[in-house]
Amino acid sequence: MNITRATVALGLAALTVAVSPSAAADDTGGWYVGGNIGQSRAKINDTGINSDLLGSAIATTSIANDDHDIGYKLFGGYQFIKYFAVEGGYFDLGTFGFNAATTPPGTLSGNIKLKGLNFDTVGILPITEKFSAFGRFGVNYAEAKDSFAGTGSVDVVDPSRRKRAANYKYGVGLEYDFTESFGARAEAERYRIDDAIGNNGDIDLFSAGLLYRFGRNTPPPAPPAAPPEPIIAAAPVPVAPPPPPPPKPTLPRKVAFSADSLFDFGKATVRPAGKQALDKFATDMRGATFEFITVTGYTDRIGSHEYNMKLSTRRAEAVKTYLVESAGIPPDKIVARGADGSDPETKPGECKGTKATKQLVACLQPDRRVEIEVSGTR
Repeated sequence: MNITRATVALGLAALTVAVSPSAAADDTGGWYVGGNIGQSRAKINDTGINSDLLGSAIATTSIANDDHDIGYKLFGGYQFIKYFAVEGGYFDLGTFGFNAATTPPGTLSGNIKLKGLNFDTVGILPITEKFSAFGRFGVNYAEAKDSFAGTGSVDVVDPSRRKRAANYKYGVGLEYDFTESFGARAEAERYRIDDAIGNNGDIDLFSAGLLYRFGRNTPPPAPPAAPPEPIIAAAPVPVAPPPPPPPKPTLPRKVAFSADSLFDFGKATVRPAGKQALDKFATDMRGATFEFITVTGYTDRIGSHEYNMKLSTRRAEAVKTYLVESAGIPPDKIVARGADGSDPETKPGECKGTKATKQLVACLQPDRRVEIEVSGTR
């Protein structure tokens, strides 16, 4: 049985993005697993069936094809950076077949079962914080099991055949992340298959599924509030006049906040714990006279200059917005800017390496910060 190209062609090319593993500063990947299920499609080569029968002086009067089935796949992968991952897994494309009536009277039926393993490279294109498109290209190692049966004038000499072979595959898809760890996918893939009787063809799988990412941290819950201290009645005592208020502490001209305390990993939205730290700074500013405030965001040295500038600028803008909206600082007296990985706190040679390993990310933690400089305080 000859399985040829499916009638529905894929209209999108695979999105492969060649990005260095150091292309992200605070953004690392990790392991994930998932599964998809959907419809597999093939096109039965009726012309080839007719030709094979005519070679034995037999003609077909009708052919009924079974060219749709349920297919599924299970996969696991590792995302190195936000743009690139590799995946491997198991797939079962289902069973396809045909039934032909012949003259002289008889029948010929056949089917093929397809399953195997695959290994893909995956290029990822982020569209929003939660939504992305991706393309894949890889290799599949499929097992094809063919079986045939004939009645009447049709005599099948070799009713069962099997073949294992490697070939290419490719596809495109969309992904939406409900949370940091849990997401959904919709995909269209094409598997190039060698059947067991010397033919090549394509099987298309249109599927949807879920995936789970390991090691994605979420902010810890706030600790429970401490119970109130019991109130103990005491005998009245003479009330002494209150002491004079202490002098207002001198404001620091420059304050530095760790980026890891203000923001989630690779993000630019101020966390609840970060808001508390900024609120304390705003409290110290009350009653002070100042001329100008400069907010500067810094990243570490990992990653490209373009990515680091965007991330450091977005973080500085987020701190500025919070101080204007929550602390009432006039927007014309505060400016935000990004400074890439310049002016690091770590010493030269202190943190070795260029790849974004956990050890290097932890060593460079002092470099990821936000500095607030106040000019003309009294």
